[in-house]
Amino acid sequence: MEKDIGRIKKNDTTEVVVRIDDFGGKAGLTIREFVTSDRYTGFTKSGVRIQSADFKKFKEMINSIKEADMKDPEKKEEEEQDISEDY
Repeated sequence: MEKDIGRIKKNDTTEVVVRIDDFGGKAGLTIREFVTSDRYTGFTKSGVRIQSADFKKFKEMINSIKEADMKDPEKKEEEEQDISEDY
């Protein structure tokens, strides 16, 4: 069983692929780089696999991240300065 959930373009030749798969008879979530080039096309060793037993914890961790946490440090500083100037 393989089900692609989505792809994120990393650069001209590499995408990050999120998929549900069955490896060694066990279901899990795989996040892996996929390369398309003249020399090689396919998945690389770069990535991680979350076993189905750990998926609930992984999902909780991801869902705990706020969008504000993902802003670049420079943008965070600018916004904090803007807020402090208002007071």
